[in-house]
Formats: sequence, C-alpha cells, structure tokens
Amino acid sequence: MKLSHTFLFVHDQDAAMKFYRDVVGLEVRTDETIEGDYRWLTVGPAEQPDVEIGLSAIGPPVPPTDYETLHALLAKGSLQGIIFEIDDVDAKFEQVRAAGAEVMQEPIDQFYGVRDCAFRDPSGNMIRFSSPRSAQR
Repeated sequence: MKLSHTFLFVHDQDAAMKFYRDVVGLEVRTDETIEGDYRWLTVGPAEQPDVEIGLSAIGPPVPPTDYETLHALLAKGSLQGIIFEIDDVDAKFEQVRAAGAEVMQEPIDQFYGVRDCAFRDPSGNMIRFSSPRSAQR
C-alpha cells in the first residue's frame, strides 16, 4: 500500500495553484474541469511523482448543507494542514516569507528532533516545512 492522493480545501483554486506552484515549488499535475464546473486540480513534489495533493474547492461531492461550516472552519485555519520535509528550513522560510505568506512560526528546533517553520496558505491552511535536526548544518 502507498499514498497516492491527499486533499486540502481551498477558497480559490487559482490562488492556491499559484501559491503551491510558484512559492512552495510544487508541480501542477492535473488541472481539468469536469462535469460542467467541477475542477480537479492537483499538485505534487517533483521528487514524489506518485503523490498528488488535491486543491479542492468547497463544493460537490460535499453535501451543500456543509458548505457554510467548511468555509468557516477553513477561514479560521481549523482544518488539517500539510508538512513538507526539505533540506534547508531557514532558506525556505526566507523564500516563502518574502513571497508574502502569513508566518505562523519562525524556524525553531523542536524537542522531537526536527527544525521546522509554519505558514498559512492563501486559504488559511497550515503548511509546515521540516527537516531532521541531524540534517541541519
């Protein structure tokens, strides 16, 4: 068994694609509109061609009665985020901050053995960049 897809809800798929492609450095894997206005948009790291991250608008197949709740949770940053393992947390922090992303946590050595930092994407999702401390310096 291996992971193939995971999904993040986003308010604006175009803004999310630009952020994850141009700021984070992921590749756009799929960008297709199907069944009228449903957009299947995925990105992923070049180093993991078999992993796709869906950037999903709140809409079908989610029941319409849940749209308002999901929009509110997303706006508050209450939904799950994503963590990327990288080689140089400090360099990535400076690059993402310079692009204007909202900083949640500056680089710090964590007690559980990583150095990491955190941002919010344009929709409010938490995105973390992490590397094992043994790989630093």
